[in-house]
Amino acid sequence: MAAAQGRFSDGADGTDSAKESSVPLPFRRAVEGLKKARLRPGVEIDPTKPPQRLAPYAYALEAAVVDGEDDLADGRLILLHDPAGHDAWHGTFRLVTLVRAELEPEMAADPLLPEVCWSWLTGALEARGLAYGEASGTVTMASSHYFGGLAERRPATQIEIRASWTPREGVGGVPDTSAHLSAWCELICQIAGLPPVGPTDTATGVVSLPQRRGPHHP
Repeated sequence: MAAAQGRFSDGADGTDSAKESSVPLPFRRAVEGLKKARLRPGVEIDPTKPPQRLAPYAYALEAAVVDGEDDLADGRLILLHDPAGHDAWHGTFRLVTLVRAELEPEMAADPLLPEVCWSWLTGALEARGLAYGEASGTVTMASSHYFGGLAERRPATQIEIRASWTPREGVGGVPDTSAHLSAWCELICQIAGLPPVGPTDTATGVVSLPQRRGPHHP
């Protein structure tokens, strides 16, 4: 996976050694873990500017599941770090995500779809043996119906998953961010309509960070 020159929320972007040295070592290692994730083909990832006020340190990626020139689903994953800990997180790291896709009519008609979508996230984490806590989120469906000059368009339904969870910290206080990113990409692939794969099936492709037309920003 190509090295990502993302931005930290304190302004360090990996190009200034003095600024980079001021970033806590556990956070730097967690970011390196994101850069080393092995992901299934069809997922394109780019680093993007993280939010400024959610935590002292943040790193963000945006992704799209691509089929030819079509984006089947897109989303953003943000890694937050507060060395002092956070009462609501019950830890020093937090992962926050927004994922969305347009649904086929058959899927949109399924009343159990919100529960199924949430299970895609928790199932992907658990399939990789990842310990996590304080998971929370929403699954929202919005339908559009067209009239007048747009009446020929068929109704469209978009689904949006907003979620956050606390990855359990391992050696040196660093969570396995590589595996968490792989699990998140499995979620975005499933919401795009691709069949699920097991944790070991991603070895057939390593995602790169190309310069591409990015998805709409959350």
